[in-house]
Amino acid sequence: MIPDFSRKYTQANFIARRLIANFYADINLLLKNLDIENARELACGPGFSTEYLVKMRPDLLWSASDIEAELVAQTKNRNPQVSVSQESIYRINSPDNNFDLVIALEVLEHLEKPTEALTELKRVTKKYCLISVPREPLWRMLNMSRGRYLSDWGNTPGHINHWSINKFEKLVSPYFKIIAKKQPLPWTILLLEKNP
Repeated sequence: MIPDFSRKYTQANFIARRLIANFYADINLLLKNLDIENARELACGPGFSTEYLVKMRPDLLWSASDIEAELVAQTKNRNPQVSVSQESIYRINSPDNNFDLVIALEVLEHLEKPTEALTELKRVTKKYCLISVPREPLWRMLNMSRGRYLSDWGNTPGHINHWSINKFEKLVSPYFKIIAKKQPLPWTILLLEKNP
């Protein structure tokens, strides 16, 4: 069964909507002046994030992908102007150095092999990568403060990796150089440049 990734966009309360708005506002600040022509969002889910990204940079040639056929269909329906395909983040169907920017928002915390995904992100980008993850332990503490997932100490179902800001930076450093960082509550967002 595919988790309902759309709930935070469609059923969130005022505070959650404000947090999401701040998240995308910071992404916009990171992307708005990048000198690029195309971008690929990986593990795009149902396409809400894709929709936000396209609105930020309508000048780019956008593509997106997800491993789940149902989510690919939802993304295509929500973003008819975007080329959407089904693929694994571990095996991106693209030549080396194909995209000016690759994006993975709220993805790595779900992956059994995040370093394999980072290797693929580095392979397919010409230059830039944008990645976000929940900021731990803050994420879990906020979940617990609202009475969510108490039996698992606030861990969101499906999150199998947990990084503080420093640990996340160490995770990406063999693959990318950090060129900008944003920390909208409760996420860490890194704009990265490919290491040689």
